Amino acid sequence: MGSLITFGLIVVYIGGVWKFWTGFRRTNFTPSISNRLGLSLLWPALFISNKSYRQNFRKALKG
Repeated sequence: MGSLITFGLIVVYIGGVWKFWTGFRRTNFTPSISNRLGLSLLWPALFISNKSYRQNFRKALKG
């Protein structure tokens, strides 16, 4: 059961990285590769702790 939960969390994490990466152009962030990579990989922590990031994350997921 634990491995199933771990697998599910990995799928959700990778899905979030992919959706944010592909929708990055819809956000207000500076379009640099390092910014895009860092914000994509750190999305769970930033989503929890930063209201502005949550708003931009939702913008990236739309469309």
